[in-house]
Amino acid sequence: MSATANPSTDADAGSKEERLKQFLVDKAQNGEMYFKSKFIAEEVGLSPKEIGALMVKLRDSATDLTVEKWSYTSATTWRIEAASA
Repeated sequence: MSATANPSTDADAGSKEERLKQFLVDKAQNGEMYFKSKFIAEEVGLSPKEIGALMVKLRDSATDLTVEKWSYTSATTWRIEAASA
């Protein structure tokens, strides 16, 4: 048996978070944006479940975005807005 790295490492998680954050920053640069994870999943290359988990992290850590859990009807709707300088 050969030893292989676990495909889901902390570095992968960090790059997924950065990829999602950059996508959201780009989309929010002209104001606010509302979305459901399932509608951006393919565009970001993540599953809706991954996006949901990362949104909770970004809500606490992103300084250049305001992240708000907006509503829940069949799936969470997120509201993001570029943080004002």
